[in-house]
Amino acid sequence: MLLLLYVACFVSFLHFGQSNNPDCNNNKSSDKNANGTVLPVVLWHGMGDTCCFPFSLGSIKKLIEEHTNGTYVRSLQIGANIVLDYESGFFIHPNKQVDYVCQQLAEDEKLANGYNAIGFSQGGQFLRALAQRCPKPPMRTLISLGGQHQGVYGLPKCPTLSVSSCEYITKLLNYAAYEDWVQNELVQATYWHDPLHENSYRLKSSFLADINNELYINERYAENLNKLKKFVMVKFLNDTIVQPKESQWFEFYAPGQDKHILPLNQSKVFKYVGLELMHKCKKLFFLSVEGDHLDISKEWFVKELVPFLLEVD
Repeated sequence: MLLLLYVACFVSFLHFGQSNNPDCNNNKSSDKNANGTVLPVVLWHGMGDTCCFPFSLGSIKKLIEEHTNGTYVRSLQIGANIVLDYESGFFIHPNKQVDYVCQQLAEDEKLANGYNAIGFSQGGQFLRALAQRCPKPPMRTLISLGGQHQGVYGLPKCPTLSVSSCEYITKLLNYAAYEDWVQNELVQATYWHDPLHENSYRLKSSFLADINNELYINERYAENLNKLKKFVMVKFLNDTIVQPKESQWFEFYAPGQDKHILPLNQSKVFKYVGLELMHKCKKLFFLSVEGDHLDISKEWFVKELVPFLLEVD
């Protein structure tokens, strides 16, 4: 998604009160490297964007560098060039992308001591999958901006695509999202979550149902996610892209209907993915912003998100 840095944002900050838990992984290591510099930052763009457009993630990269005393910022490029990177947001399966990024980060010596990560839109759930599947190098803090962690059920807009292409993708998702060829060929199908057909979703979703432990319980996923020091989720209150917008806070429709949102702590994934323990250990942070999808100002970004990149224990 293209990041529009022009909206003055009203922000509310939500932080659950929690008690100490002996099972908490209280990592006391500093968010600074041995030389005193801030941990590196990894960015993952959303659908319809690339790593390096100067008006989107290129601007964010520069903003982070300016406010963290020049820390290393790597904006992920999927593939050998910008064209492939753009296409990856629609046509390269997330499992392949996560595997590719895992290898790329392992080869980056600047990340060896750990890094913080910011995911934009679908980049949020891709980075979460990376944390769950690829714990080395270690991700310390994950910030998800508009990520669809329980999937989407609706695609009203397709940024940067023609109207006809958008209509075609929407039709595929509405009528054939769980066909094998659609799951293999269209990224958005891999996190399409039809609450009216939960069994089809669990059995056929080739990405989201797996990382949410909804078909098989992979204990390693929950263990690795709990290695995070902080998991920050930002919801856009006037979002016209993500349906339902509550998915950005890991909430979704109660099974069998598409009206009532089930609170996170009543959802099976709350326990399956390890969020319950993270909640007890004070690792979950929920922020909300007035505005449409990814419409944030530089001022808000610096005030609300940069401190997470600077924190030390």
